[in-house]
Amino acid sequence: MRLPTPKILARSMLAALLGVTLAACTPAERLRTDTPAAAASEFALPVDIAYDSFTLPNGLRVVVHTDRKAPVVAVNVWYHVGSKDEPAGKTGFAHLFEHLMFQGSENYKDEFFGPFEQVGATGQNGTTSTDRTNYFQNVPTTALDMALWMESDRMGHFLGAIDQSLLDEQRGVVQNEKRQRENQPYGQAWERITKASYPHGHPYSWSVIGSMADLNAANLDDVKTWFRTWYGPNNAVLVLSGDIDLATAREKVTRFFGDIPPGPVTTQPKVDVAKRETSTRETLPDRVPQSRIYRSWNVAEYGTADADRLQLVTQVLGGSASSRLDRRLVHADKLADGVSSFLLEGQLGSRLLVFVDVKSGVDVATVEQVLDEELARLLSEGISETELAQARTVFEAGFIRGVERVGGFGGKSDILAECLTYTDDAGCFRSSMRNVLTASAADINSTAQRWLSSGDHTLIVEPGDRPAAEPDVRSLDAGESAVALAEPMPAPGLSALPTGVDRSGGVPVTTEFPRLSFPALERAKLANGITVVLAQRHDVPVVQLNLELRGGYTLDQGRKLGTAGFTMSMLDEGAGDLDALSFGDRAESLGAMVGAGANLDGAGVYLSALRANLDPSLALWADTILRPRFDAADIERVRQSWIAGIRQEKSRPDSIPQRILPPVLYGEGHPYAIPFSGSGTEESIAALSREDLLDFHRTQLHPELATIVAVGAISLDELVPLLNKHLGDWKSDRAAPALPALPVVELPSGQRVFLVNQPGAIQANILAGQLVASTGDPRSIEFDVANGVLGGTFSSRLNMNLREDKSWSYGSYSVAPAALGQRPWIVSAPVQLDRTVDSIAEIKRELREFAGSRPATAEEVEKIKARNVRALPGSFESAGAVLSQIGGILRFNRPDDWPLQYQALQEAMSLDQVRAATAALKPDALTWVIVGDLEKIEAPVRELFGPNVPVQVLDADGEVVN
Repeated sequence: MRLPTPKILARSMLAALLGVTLAACTPAERLRTDTPAAAASEFALPVDIAYDSFTLPNGLRVVVHTDRKAPVVAVNVWYHVGSKDEPAGKTGFAHLFEHLMFQGSENYKDEFFGPFEQVGATGQNGTTSTDRTNYFQNVPTTALDMALWMESDRMGHFLGAIDQSLLDEQRGVVQNEKRQRENQPYGQAWERITKASYPHGHPYSWSVIGSMADLNAANLDDVKTWFRTWYGPNNAVLVLSGDIDLATAREKVTRFFGDIPPGPVTTQPKVDVAKRETSTRETLPDRVPQSRIYRSWNVAEYGTADADRLQLVTQVLGGSASSRLDRRLVHADKLADGVSSFLLEGQLGSRLLVFVDVKSGVDVATVEQVLDEELARLLSEGISETELAQARTVFEAGFIRGVERVGGFGGKSDILAECLTYTDDAGCFRSSMRNVLTASAADINSTAQRWLSSGDHTLIVEPGDRPAAEPDVRSLDAGESAVALAEPMPAPGLSALPTGVDRSGGVPVTTEFPRLSFPALERAKLANGITVVLAQRHDVPVVQLNLELRGGYTLDQGRKLGTAGFTMSMLDEGAGDLDALSFGDRAESLGAMVGAGANLDGAGVYLSALRANLDPSLALWADTILRPRFDAADIERVRQSWIAGIRQEKSRPDSIPQRILPPVLYGEGHPYAIPFSGSGTEESIAALSREDLLDFHRTQLHPELATIVAVGAISLDELVPLLNKHLGDWKSDRAAPALPALPVVELPSGQRVFLVNQPGAIQANILAGQLVASTGDPRSIEFDVANGVLGGTFSSRLNMNLREDKSWSYGSYSVAPAALGQRPWIVSAPVQLDRTVDSIAEIKRELREFAGSRPATAEEVEKIKARNVRALPGSFESAGAVLSQIGGILRFNRPDDWPLQYQALQEAMSLDQVRAATAALKPDALTWVIVGDLEKIEAPVRELFGPNVPVQVLDADGEVVN
């Protein structure tokens, strides 16, 4: 089971990016047989996920979990098929098919997202791993019939909808997804590790996304065979989680899915961990700013006690800020900028990985030697009881936080579907948590010795010339056919299927929607006058707080660039009597998450605390705010990692434009004329002194600039005394400083183009931007609707053009992030390199037509308005979402019932208002930043823009290249 920890949460998208499942034995150590009966009977989960289940006659297994806190239902469908099931010559087919399933069905021949956008669905997506393919979304309760109709139509009525043109379109999209990944620094590492980890022919020995050659070879017959073989109801799990009960679920699922005939009876491959006994290594040059060490082991499969125990091993080894590898490599020896370790679970076997970012100038061999020493110490000495207790607390707290959400990655529907798909027990999470919370140090040590004492593979990615991506083709073994799929045969014991829903009328129309309910905001003042704003949420025993501070990256004005972000990041690097490592230990022992950071207009110090440990957690939080240590050694350590992070930004084609565009949009001297990351420059961070940090802390962390926002399981009467105890005497002997003025910037008189060279790139990253009115402008929400039509959603014009029509990009969007001053409005499109000029031309045409001859239509505007309004009731399911909304209310000086007022404004908005807002877009005043291989794209780009548009070549620092 996926068990989140702070470091794994920081990598929460890794599973989606790599096409694998995050988390985690030998077959003899299965889940339900490893813990003595007495221990099992005494064990109780801190929180549970109650569920019911049933199976339709056609074999569809259904799990139902009731959670009434928001009027939404998570619909999560898992098909038990992934890349492991691809025959030779068909790598990438499972993932390609996932894309095809969003292209409509026999009774709805259009983009699958359409009806869901109309009802305000949230969190909609699909993913493919080695072992399964899933499709999920959260919908308003009243739209459940629509969602089930759509999911059942593609499950039972897909073949007649797919044709060669759709296959070609999505093949191109997937190939650009592959290019986009491989074009990033370290982008070839995962495929190298995968190939080296498993023997030829093993179901995990090729990548989920597959090879270009195999994707090119896919044909329509392959698509139909794949669907018939794997996409029957008897190979699927459906989880409904949220505002629903068993009786309602049974009636609806039977009505929509009951008549779908079962597919063939398929078999799953046998567990094959492919444990390795010898160590291997490989070196890969790449366009990277620093070397990175990857080390991996093939370990126990999903659903085993050893896999659960290995979660604890990874936490102790490199999963926390005070882990063994962090202590040695980052803090003591100062050889690395960052370390992480985690488990990637798999049905046939899992992988335990360690990543180390080697500090610039340090010999990789020296780092490897220390890594070897720490691993040897772990295996010889084992982990201590203190380490074990701390790791257990982290996982217990992570589980409590994770079960707040009904859907999405790692939400309750995901947990239930994963368990049932892989173990035939939707409640396997209970056994998994029991294994984690009752494991002894001896259990953990023997597990580590069993799996980590041999068989590692090491990949070193080092700065150099990147080789061409190797073909990832699974060759045919002797006598093996290119497609070897199961023959259809009836499901055993199948009785007559019920009559299905009449689909001739099309998708069910949702006419009623839940009412928006936003929690009441309660207010109080501390003894020192700080305002406290509380929204009570008692779904899980957690309290979240954020000290909202006015001023963010803009406070770098008059200071060294990056001061705000760097200083805020230092607050949790030791505070009060605790140094950095002790601070991390204390937070983890409490099950607390403490952090600080900044953004463009604000800063904050965050706490997520278990209700039972709130008082000591608040004491730690108060130390973070009032008594950060700013120890010289820690400043230098963080400085070096920070500079390494800036170098990473300057190596990534997607982040380079984010550093270059703001200064040219806003102009020198403007508080927003900084890299949007707020990280500063290598030179400015190198020049920061301890006194700079102390001055920022004394000046800007001022009680008169602060508001405390709290959301969670506590009343105001309980919370205020605790806050007064820890923060009530916080005062300053200085007057609160004025915030920087945000002058209005005029748009340029013409277009400007800036090119950045990325030799050998296989994609170009295109950004185009201009300034628009502040978020606080009363007309800003009308502009946001216009942007939604143009590029704000999947089905917006830009994405439908470059992705769905042309297949030149994995995605093209436009966004105007919130800001107190003028907002940057930015179009982004990573495109295949040979279509760079064509893509720019299409973007220019779309913008010109949108602002002129082809403005937003009534249908387009109503779609965006409906999406915005109907998504609101389900948008505040989590405490974090409520906390964020309150922060926005405070920052933009909005009324407490802003969500309700926003809904009313959306509903009353006219087409004329949206079209008028579109006038803010000036296609002839855009600033373009294009990153790619200039040897191939510079001349045609210059030709496209013509002699009257200035084109300059910049380096990654934004300096002109002569």
